[in-house]
Amino acid sequence: MTHEQWGEIRQRLLKTVGQNNYKNWIEPIIPGNVEAGIATLNVPTNFFGNYVSQNFSDLILHEINAEGIEVSRLNFAMNPEKVANAPALATKAVENSPSKTAASESRTDITSTAPLDPRFSFDNFVVGKPNELAHAAARRVAEGGPVTFNPLFLYGGVGLGKTHLMHAIARELKERKPEMTVLYLSAEQFMYRFVQALRDRKMLDFKDLFRSVDVLMVDDVQFIAGKDSTQEEFFHTFNALVDQNKQIIISADRAPTDIKDLEERVQSRLQCGLVVDLHPTDYELRLGILQNKVEAQQKTYPGLDVADGVLEFLAHRITSNVRVLEGALTRLFAFASLVGREIDMDLTQDCLVDILRSSERKITVEEIQRKVSEHFNIRLSDMIGPKRLRSYARPRQIAMYLCKQLTTRSLPEIGRRFGGRDHTTVMHGVRRIEELKQSDGQIAEDLELLGRALKG
Repeated sequence: MTHEQWGEIRQRLLKTVGQNNYKNWIEPIIPGNVEAGIATLNVPTNFFGNYVSQNFSDLILHEINAEGIEVSRLNFAMNPEKVANAPALATKAVENSPSKTAASESRTDITSTAPLDPRFSFDNFVVGKPNELAHAAARRVAEGGPVTFNPLFLYGGVGLGKTHLMHAIARELKERKPEMTVLYLSAEQFMYRFVQALRDRKMLDFKDLFRSVDVLMVDDVQFIAGKDSTQEEFFHTFNALVDQNKQIIISADRAPTDIKDLEERVQSRLQCGLVVDLHPTDYELRLGILQNKVEAQQKTYPGLDVADGVLEFLAHRITSNVRVLEGALTRLFAFASLVGREIDMDLTQDCLVDILRSSERKITVEEIQRKVSEHFNIRLSDMIGPKRLRSYARPRQIAMYLCKQLTTRSLPEIGRRFGGRDHTTVMHGVRRIEELKQSDGQIAEDLELLGRALKG
C-alpha cells in the first residue's frame, strides 16, 4: 500500500469517524506491507493497536478494499520507531534530575506512550453495582489529595472498565493538579523502557525519572510476571514512591495473589493498599452503557436513530465483554451510515451475525423451552402444544420472548419450534411480554430469573 493510497483512505476515514477520532486513532498509523490479503499497520503501542482493531478495523478494511487493494485482515504491528509524534502521557518534565540534559533526552523515550482516550472520563463512565466501589475509589484518588490507600489496585476481566478508570484518573489529575507529574504507562512499556535504559547505560536517568513522579500509573501489571529483572526494578521503584508518600495506581486482569510467576514480595506490596474487583456487568449496567454510547455515536452520525428494542436486545445477548458490546454498537452505526439504512432489529441481526452467533452457542430454543416449562411447573408438550389455557399460553409467550432476545432465530423459525405456529403469533407474544414486563412485577421477576438461569 503506497502512502498516496493511504492518504486517500485517511481522508475518507476522517469523514466517517470525525475529527477527534481521526486525530487520536487514525492519524498516527503508518501503513506497512500487504501480503496474502493481510495489511500491516504500524502503531505506537499495543494498547493503541488493540483499540483501533476493536473499534475501527471494519471501517479501515472497507476503505482499503474500496481503494482497490484486496485485504481480508489487518495486522497491527507495534513499531514506535516508525510512528512519529506518539503522544506522551507525562504531564511535566522532571526538574531535579542529576543531569537535566540527559533526563530531557531520555524523558521523551521513557514517556512516549499511548494517548489518553478523550472518551474515557468519569462523566461518561456508567456506574452500576458491579463497578461502584472501583468508581468511588478512582474518584477519590483523582482528587489528588493526601494519599489514603496506596496502591489502588483495580482488577477484572477484559472490557470491564479498568482502562477507562485509569484514563479518567489521569485526565482528572492533570486538570485538577497541573503542577503534578503524572506518569501513565503499561507494564509492557515499563519493561521496554527498563531494557532500553540498560542497553543505553542510562539506568541512573531511568531511576531518577520514575522515582521523581508524583503519581505512577501502571496498566496490565500481570505482564511483568516471570520477568525477574523488571520485577526487581518495579519493586524498588514502588518502595521509593511509597516511602515518599506518592500515589501508585495499578490495574491487572486478576488479583495479585492469582498472578502466576509474580514474586511473593511484589504480591505483598500490591496488596498493601486497596484491592478492588470490577465484577462482570449485569443487564442494567450493559443497557446503561449502550444508552450512553448511543449519544456519543449520534454526534459522529447525526440523524441516525436506534429503533425500540435494539439496545435491550444487545444488552441481553452480548454479556461477556463491554468492549465487544461497544464495538458492536460502533459497527452498527458505521454500517447503517454506509448502506443508508435505519438501525432496526433486521439490520442488527444482519450486521452482527458473527457476534450474535458466538453468544448463542450456549443457549438454544430447546433449552429455553425446557427451562420455562420447569420454571412454571408445566409439561413441555403442553407449553408447545395447541392448548390456549392461560396457564400454558403465558409461559409459551415468555419462552417465545426469550427465544427472540437470546437467540438469532427468526420469528418463523421460532414459530416452527412452538408447534408450527405462524410468525405473527410469535410477534404478538413477544410484544405482549414487552408490555407486561413494564407493568407486572411478577413477569419482570420471572424474566430476570430465567435469563440468569439460561446465561449461567
